[in-house]
Amino acid sequence: MDLPKFLLADNSNAPEDIFVLHTEFPRFIINLKDDEIEWFEDLTGENEEDIATELADLMDKAGIFYDEEMKQYE
Repeated sequence: MDLPKFLLADNSNAPEDIFVLHTEFPRFIINLKDDEIEWFEDLTGENEEDIATELADLMDKAGIFYDEEMKQYE
């Protein structure tokens, strides 16, 4: 199965939260309400500067993905 790079997620126990799941390395879920991130990968040993730059870019892309998805409901 080919998964999309980003998926929207929600949970009835957190109705005010907006989650975006990144399905490629490094896999994570971000709560766009407060930018809290849960990592599914162990990033120990990665080049900190490279990974920080990549992660900042992925977080921006997660927000852009969400905005584009919401435009479809307007």
